[in-house]
Amino acid sequence: MKNIDPTQTAAWQKLKIHFEEIKETHLSTLFKEDEKRFEKYSLEWRDFFIDLSKNRINDQTKALLIQLAKECGLEEAIQSMFNGEKINVTEGRAVLHTVLRDKGSDELYLDDQALKAEVYKVLAQIKTFTEDLHLGRIRGYSGKIITDLINIGIGGSDLGIAFAHEALRPYHHPGIQTHFVSNVDASNIVEVTKDLNPETCLFVIASKSFTTQETMTNAMTARSWFLDRVKDEEHISKHFVAVSTNVEKVKAFGINPKNMFVFWDWVGGRFSLSSAIGLSLACSIGYKNFEDMLEGMYQMDQHFQRTSFEENIPVLLAMISIWYNNFFDAAAEAILPYDDYLDKLALFLQQGFMESNGKYLSRAGKKVNYQTGQVLFGSAGTNGQHSFYQLIHQGTRMIPCDFIAPAISHHQVGDHHVKLLANFFAQPEALAFGTNPIEGQSDPDFKDVFRVFEGNRPTNSILIKKITPETLGSLIAMYEHKIFVQGIIWNIFSFDQWGVELGKKLAKAILPELENSATVTSHDNSTNGLINVWKRMSK
Repeated sequence: MKNIDPTQTAAWQKLKIHFEEIKETHLSTLFKEDEKRFEKYSLEWRDFFIDLSKNRINDQTKALLIQLAKECGLEEAIQSMFNGEKINVTEGRAVLHTVLRDKGSDELYLDDQALKAEVYKVLAQIKTFTEDLHLGRIRGYSGKIITDLINIGIGGSDLGIAFAHEALRPYHHPGIQTHFVSNVDASNIVEVTKDLNPETCLFVIASKSFTTQETMTNAMTARSWFLDRVKDEEHISKHFVAVSTNVEKVKAFGINPKNMFVFWDWVGGRFSLSSAIGLSLACSIGYKNFEDMLEGMYQMDQHFQRTSFEENIPVLLAMISIWYNNFFDAAAEAILPYDDYLDKLALFLQQGFMESNGKYLSRAGKKVNYQTGQVLFGSAGTNGQHSFYQLIHQGTRMIPCDFIAPAISHHQVGDHHVKLLANFFAQPEALAFGTNPIEGQSDPDFKDVFRVFEGNRPTNSILIKKITPETLGSLIAMYEHKIFVQGIIWNIFSFDQWGVELGKKLAKAILPELENSATVTSHDNSTNGLINVWKRMSK
């Protein structure tokens, strides 16, 4: 990929001038100037309708943002990713999560390895395992059917599966309850396992290396919990499976290698939901629904790869986000799904965006002089309206928002859904246009001053016909590709995460110091003090 400083492009310089011209323009003015603004700035694709009209952009903004994308080499970068070039340069890896759901007929080779053949092999293994589980062919050591599945992982081995599991709850297979353990805090695994029957539970240990500290600590605790009750290590093979690549450690744990599901170093953790990491999800919703989710991802992959930038959903979402981040100095974005099943979407996307693009070094290894990444947060509407929306409406910082809602609810109960959608439509309207009850008053009431909503706060509205496995897959892939586009424009490496390593390294060094009563003096004054206070308090 090209190493291009975006601030040195002609498009960036033109955008700086354009920003000065448009920055005070109110959205209400933009709508008055163009009666067809909604039609012009909306996109319809399959079961998605995306309204971009409530953004502080005009035709010139859009044209310059697309020019910026082209000058930064986005077209070539997209093809580089899909072709399997090793664009994760700092780790020497390709970035090919798209291959995991590629329905095309052409094989893709990486270092002489036929990737799709390997993917199909693992998918067939997942399908067989899932169907055998649902048909009762997989049973516990005592012959009882499995009723509870516990996914033990962290980060990319937890967040995506936990989100999709909740999002697709209406599709859950009856008789299987899925639980998630990720936090190394013992409270997590104790609460999950306290009411489980070891005869009817199945643990999925998700760790590529089978050495991840948090995951393996929880896995060993689960193993001890199981053996304390069944007293026979031979039974482990019937109650534990692994998603990993480390055969020796998996065997040493007691897991039958036939029940090990592999994935590859060209699959990044936060992009791994469509790999074997999704085994627990497939077991929850059934293989056919898992396959439908992959189909939705594939359709969005095709749209992203083959559609012109002018109509390309992930590209436009990413470029508009860059417009706010780098020109309006908007440091945060909100993800606001009006569907309770999507409540964990923001938590899932936090890792995707903030771990990928929270970087200060360019692809040349030089410190950038512009803002990268954004703080991402959110929760399901209407709960968020009674929590943090006040800051979005009347705070001092611009916070662009993505509003997401299904046109059709899974539950047609009374008038719940129309009331939910009334709020979904109302909030972007209020943010865009606001209201000014004191305008025109010569002597306004003091209290009315506080009821002024300035508006001019940008939003995207994403309306999805219904949340199904397929549309959820497309939604996830849409945001995956938005992350990629932003990283290309910012000239950073989006697919490594070296920033998480230092804390892990220091924790390993500190751990032995916590296992004795000696006073600690090996760190800075503050860290030494905290550790020594803990030793005193924990006696």
